[in-house]
Amino acid sequence: MGEIENAGMQRGMSRAELLALPAAIDLETSNRALALGRSKGYDLAQRGQYPCRLLRLGNAYRVVTAELQALLGVSADEREAA
Repeated sequence: MGEIENAGMQRGMSRAELLALPAAIDLETSNRALALGRSKGYDLAQRGQYPCRLLRLGNAYRVVTAELQALLGVSADEREAA
């Protein structure tokens, strides 16, 4: 894709953004942190293959932020200092 096509699409998250997340986040936010597209993230969740533990609340998925941070290499010390 070119620059213009990518203008509205942000992939991944900075370390500061990861540290600022609440205890549980929606699947869209987790997908962004993992640089997954919406369809791919929901497909993995529905098949039970999402790389982090998911909580199911009705029709919605929630991701445990500490597990996401650990997967992405954000240490417990960094989380406590934030």
